[in-house]
Amino acid sequence: MSGIQYVVDEAGNHTAVLIDLKQIGDAWEDIYDILVSAERDDEPTVAWEELKKEIENTK
Repeated sequence: MSGIQYVVDEAGNHTAVLIDLKQIGDAWEDIYDILVSAERDDEPTVAWEELKKEIENTK
């Protein structure tokens, strides 16, 4: 894929990825959003009404 380079160690194992943000910056934003969402999977959910009240109380 154009715009992506893999960094490999001495054994040939992929250890990192270099992403050309000028070429695929929009796709990176989507990937980053997915990663952040997955990281928050175990967080408790908050009901919309409760969140709305919390936001109104901070104004």
